Amino acid sequence: MRIKAETMQPSDVLAALMLLSRIPVFRNPSVNAGRGAGAAWAFPLAGFVLGFGAALAGWLALCLGWPPALAAVVILGAQAMLTGAMHEDGLADCCDGFWGGWTRAARLRIMKDSRIGTYGMLGLGLVTLFRWAALVTILETGAIWAPVIAAAVVSRVPMVALMAGMRNARGGGLSHNVGRAASGAALIAALIGLIALVLAGGPVIAPLALVVAVTVVLAVLAQAKIGGQTGDVLGASQQLAEAVLLASFAAAVTPGL
Repeated sequence: MRIKAETMQPSDVLAALMLLSRIPVFRNPSVNAGRGAGAAWAFPLAGFVLGFGAALAGWLALCLGWPPALAAVVILGAQAMLTGAMHEDGLADCCDGFWGGWTRAARLRIMKDSRIGTYGMLGLGLVTLFRWAALVTILETGAIWAPVIAAAVVSRVPMVALMAGMRNARGGGLSHNVGRAASGAALIAALIGLIALVLAGGPVIAPLALVVAVTVVLAVLAQAKIGGQTGDVLGASQQLAEAVLLASFAAAVTPGL
């Protein structure tokens, strides 16, 4: 299902929030019904709302006198609560499925299983630890709003790119039901992400290069392992992109050896 970027609607931001978060937002069925991938261009804008909420939680923790290490936990916890941990779940499912099955059918079956295995636990744990360590480094400099919000915005861009560039690997599931995004939607999402990086005032080229790199690697793996993308792959792309973005921000504020 291709939806032209020209059909963008302001209410797509609400539709994106409904899809990517657990925030109770008003939705007019007559306006948003069937939008599906038509709202994909607004994924980064939904990320702004989610990033703002997480940054606010972390800022409050710092105001209470909590150290950066604890504030970083609060930020990660707030993100998981706001999204229902759907992106974390996607990352864990991909780790389990990609390396836990010997055939495409077996991998897809494992990814659909709600239980988490060793690969999923290790993958999710390592990426979460990676994000936490980067956040601690950033928070220790006194920064919080720009990096946390920018990472939340830009990390939703790969989801749109994969929706536009890859076919769905199974004939059902969330990603299949949402539909395939138009290439125009991916370009608009990328532009929003670029603007967010510029406004954040930090590095631009390195974060973009890292996001592109991890997205391409994930896309190649997904194509080879399951023949396309799924909702789990989209969630994994967000987690990996956020991890390298935070790492890039952390590296920018860390004195050279």
